[in-house]
Amino acid sequence: MSSLGMGTPGSPSTREKAKLGLKKKSGVKTRKPVTIQSVKSLPLDFRFTSGSPAGKGGDRSESDHLAAVVEEEDAGNMDSPYSSNSGSLEVEAKVGGPELEELVDSPARSRLPAISSSRIESRWSDTSSYGAKKKVQAWCQLSNGDWALGKVESTKGTESVLSFPEGKVLKFNTESLLPANPDILDGVDDLMQLSYLHEPSVLYNLEYRYARDMIYTKAGPVLVAINPFKEVLLYGKNYIEGYKRKSMDSPHVYAIADTAIREMIRDEVNQSIIISGESGAGKTETAKIAMQYLAALGGGSGIEYEILETNPILEAFGNAKTSRNDNSSRFGKLIEIHFSSTGKISGASIQTFLLEKSRVVQCAVGERSYHIFYQLCAGAPSSLREKLNLKKAVEYKYLKQSNCFSIAGVDDAERFRAVMEAMNVVHISHEDQDNVFAMLAAVLWLGNISFTVIDNENHVEAVADEGAHTVAKLIGCDISDLKVALATRKMKVGKDIIVQKLTLSQAIDTRDALAKSIYASLFEWLVDQINKSLEVGKRRTGRSISILDIYGFESFNKNSFEQFCINYANERLQQHFNRHLFKLEQEEYIQDGIDWAKVEFEDNQDCLNLFEKKPLGLLSLLDEESTFPNGTDLTFANKLKQHLNANTCFRGERGKAFSISHYAGEVVYDTSGFLEKNRDLLHMDSIQLLASCKCPLPQMFACKMLVHTENPVGNQYRSSGADSQKLSVATKFKGQLFQLMQRLESTTPHFIRCIKPNNSQLPTTYEQALVLQQLRCCGVLEVVRISRSGFPTRMSHQKFAKRYGFLLLENVASQDPLSVSVAILHQFNILPEMYQVGYTKLFFRTGQIGSLEDTRNRTLHGILRVQSCFRGHKSRCYAKERRKAIVTLQAFIRGEKTRRLYSAMVEKHRAAAVLQRHIKCRIARRKFVDVRNASVVIQSGKQSTNLVSHHKIFGLVNQNVSFLCHRDEPFFYLFWPLLNHFSFFIDLI
Repeated sequence: MSSLGMGTPGSPSTREKAKLGLKKKSGVKTRKPVTIQSVKSLPLDFRFTSGSPAGKGGDRSESDHLAAVVEEEDAGNMDSPYSSNSGSLEVEAKVGGPELEELVDSPARSRLPAISSSRIESRWSDTSSYGAKKKVQAWCQLSNGDWALGKVESTKGTESVLSFPEGKVLKFNTESLLPANPDILDGVDDLMQLSYLHEPSVLYNLEYRYARDMIYTKAGPVLVAINPFKEVLLYGKNYIEGYKRKSMDSPHVYAIADTAIREMIRDEVNQSIIISGESGAGKTETAKIAMQYLAALGGGSGIEYEILETNPILEAFGNAKTSRNDNSSRFGKLIEIHFSSTGKISGASIQTFLLEKSRVVQCAVGERSYHIFYQLCAGAPSSLREKLNLKKAVEYKYLKQSNCFSIAGVDDAERFRAVMEAMNVVHISHEDQDNVFAMLAAVLWLGNISFTVIDNENHVEAVADEGAHTVAKLIGCDISDLKVALATRKMKVGKDIIVQKLTLSQAIDTRDALAKSIYASLFEWLVDQINKSLEVGKRRTGRSISILDIYGFESFNKNSFEQFCINYANERLQQHFNRHLFKLEQEEYIQDGIDWAKVEFEDNQDCLNLFEKKPLGLLSLLDEESTFPNGTDLTFANKLKQHLNANTCFRGERGKAFSISHYAGEVVYDTSGFLEKNRDLLHMDSIQLLASCKCPLPQMFACKMLVHTENPVGNQYRSSGADSQKLSVATKFKGQLFQLMQRLESTTPHFIRCIKPNNSQLPTTYEQALVLQQLRCCGVLEVVRISRSGFPTRMSHQKFAKRYGFLLLENVASQDPLSVSVAILHQFNILPEMYQVGYTKLFFRTGQIGSLEDTRNRTLHGILRVQSCFRGHKSRCYAKERRKAIVTLQAFIRGEKTRRLYSAMVEKHRAAAVLQRHIKCRIARRKFVDVRNASVVIQSGKQSTNLVSHHKIFGLVNQNVSFLCHRDEPFFYLFWPLLNHFSFFIDLI
C-alpha cells in the first residue's frame, strides 16, 4: 500500500502565518499571580474524554470564557515573553513526558486551514516552545456553513472582529465563536484529548490526520475510520505482529480486534465489533480487516481460511456498484466467530439482514445489479455458457437498463474464478454450484420474457420466445406452466376457483416478483450452506466475537422504504450505544468513589416508540395498511398523519411524504412503494410453479416460502397476494433486529464508525460538510456531547503529582501522591465543583487542566531558557577544547603522514641506486666480454699464422739435428735440450 504524499512539505500553516502577521510591541507584561484563567492547555499522556465544562456554580460556557480572555488580552495590550512572537526554542530537555515527534508536513486540501510541519501527532514534548498567543484564535461559521479559523482582533460588546489568513476581516457575534485548541494538540489520536470539543475542532483534527494517512482516530470508546480511497501502508503481517505484541498502540482496527479477543479470553464474556457508516464509507473492508486479525491470532485449525473465503461469495451475491460506492453492501450481516478454550477459532455463523431485492430487477443509470451477474457473464467457461445459454451482460434487460456493465480496475472474469474457488473452500459441491449458476441465469432470462396483449382489456400472455424456453429449462418446469403462472392469477371466491387474466403491468410485476424471490431465496440458501460448512459442533465453548457490518444512518433527497428500515435499525443501535457508554462512565465513577449525580441525556426512546408502539406505531400502521387489498401509498400516508400528528417526532408533509425526527436529524420519507415493498408479493401461483420444478433448488425455495404461509396445505388460493404470506418485510426485520439487539446486549461492544470523506471516491479529498453530516449521523458528536456531561479529563494521582508536583512552593517529596495532588489543587485555587478526587484518579471538568498546563509550560520555558544559556556556554567551551584538540591531532597526523612519505621516498631512492648499480655492472660486464671475445678472435688469427711459421722452422731444425745426430751421437745429447727449449719458445710465441 502506498504512502500519502500531499501538498508541499514545509509550507507554513494558517496559524503560523497569523503569528508572523503580528507586530511586536515594546514592553514586557509583568507576570501574573499563580491563579490562571486561560484557554490554552498542553495535555501529555493522560486521557481526555470530552470538551466543555458542564459543571455547576461558577462554570461558564466556551464563548463566555473566550470573551473574557479576549478582553483580558486587549486590556494588557502588550507582548508576553512567552508569546508566539518570541522565537521558538528548540532545546532538548528531559523534564517529564516523551520526546517530541514531528510530523511530515502535508497540508490538507480542503477549506480548513493548512497545517504546519512542526505539529506533533499523538505524543507531546514538554520541551516544545510555549507561546501564549497575544490574540486568541477562534472558530467561526461562515455564511456557506463551513468553519474557519480566525484571530480575534478586538471585542466590543457582543461583537468580535476576526482576521483571516487571506486578509479578510469580518465581524461575528461573540457568543457564536468557539475557542480553538492550542497548536500542540493538532493531530491527536483521540478526540477526547482535545481541550475543546466541538464540530470545527473535531473536523480539523480528523482532516489533519487524514492528510497524513492516519485514517484511524479514537473518539473515546469509538474508533473513527475515514475511507482513504486508496491503499495505505497500515496492514500486513508486520502490523498484525506489532499489535499482537503491543509494540504498536496507535488507533487501528487491529487494536479493536486485539482488545476484543483479549477481553473475551480474560473475562470469559462474548465480544462484539459494531461497524457502521454510510455506503462507500468502507464498512465491508473494515470488517474484513478485523476478520483477518482474528484469523491471524486465532488460526491454526484451518477453519479461519474458510471464514475468510466467505467474503468473496457474500460480496459477489450481496454487493453492487452504486452511485456512491463501487462495492456497496446491499445487506447487513453479523458474523459470529466462535473460539475454543485455548483461544483458537473453532467455527463461525453468519446472519444477514434486509437484502435489497429490488436491485435484481431495477437499478438506476450508472449503477449495476449484483456483481455475480456480470461475473457469470464474463467468466463462465464455455461448457457452462453453453449449458446455461449465457449471453453477454448487455443482452439482458435487467442488466442493460442502467447502461453500466463494468467497474474501472475490476476484472469480473477473474472475480468469478475467485468465487468458484471460494465455493470449493466452503464445501459447496460442483453439482450445487451448477444449480446456483442455473438459478442466476434463470433470473437474467426472466427479465427477457416479454408479453403480448390478447384482448381489448389489455390482458396479456407470455411469449414463448428464447427467454421463456430458457427459463423453463433452467428451473425444470414446463413452459406452459410458466406462461400460465406469469399471465394469470387464481382466486378463490366461495367454493369456486376463478382464473383471472393479468394486465401488462400486473404480469410484469409478477415476473419481477418471481425473479426477486428466486434470487433472495438463493442468497439465503448460500448463507445456510456456508453456515453448515463453518458450524462449530462439538467444539462449541460459548465464547465468540461477533462482527456486525450494518448500514449506517441514511438521508437522501428521496428516502424510501429501505431508508425507513435502515434508520429504524440505527435508532436501535444508537440506543444500545448510549446505554453502553453511560454504563462505562457510571461504573468508573462508582469504582473511584466520586460524588457524581447521574447524567441525564437526550434519549431516543420517543423515536423508537414512534416506530414500535402498538397499535398506532409506524410499523403497526404499515402492516395494517398492507393487509388491505385496496390500500395505497397515499392512504397509508394519510393514515399516518391522522394518527401520529400529535407525536413530537413525527410531522406530516404534503402528498405522500412524512418526516421523522431521528437522533441524527430530521428525515423526510416518500411513501411511494412502501406497501408493495413491505408486502413483498409472491402469489401462490408462483410458489406452486417453483414447487413443481424438477430442479432441487426451486423446490427447496418453494418449501421454505410455504412455511411462512398461514395455511400451507389448505386455502392455497387467496384473493390477495399479501394474505399468502404471514409476516411482512417490516415485521420480519423488526424480529431480526430484536434478536440482534438481544445478542449484542449479552456482549461487550466495540464500536467502529466509518466515514466517507467525499462523494467522488477520490483520495486526499476531504469535504467538510459531508464529513460533518456523517459525524452527526453515526453518533460521533453524540459521544462527545455525552462525555462532556461528566468529568472527561482523568489522571491518576501518581501521574498528576509527577507532572505538576515541582510547581508547589514547599518541598513535598516525602508526601504521598494523593497529598501532593490535593496541595496542587489548593495552591492554584481550582474550584471544588470543577474536580473530584477519587480513590485512584482525579476527575476534572473540561478546560480545568489548561491553567495548570499554562503555568507548567511557562515554568518549563524559563527553565529551558536557563538550560539553553548554560548548555550554550558549555557547548562553546567544549567546542573550543575540541577544536584545540582537533588541531593538535591534525598536526600530529600531518607530521606522521609527512614522515612516512619522506621515508617512502628515501626507500625509493635507495632502491633506484641499487638498481642503477646493477644495471651499470651488467652493461660493463657485457662490454668487457665483447672486448675479450674480440681480442681472442684477433689473437687466435695471429697465433695460427705464427704456428705455421713455427712448424716450418721446427721441421727444418729437426731435420738438421737429426742429420747431425746420426753423424755424431754426442752431439745429439748436447743439442736436444736446446731443441726442446726452442720448441717451447716457438709455442709461446
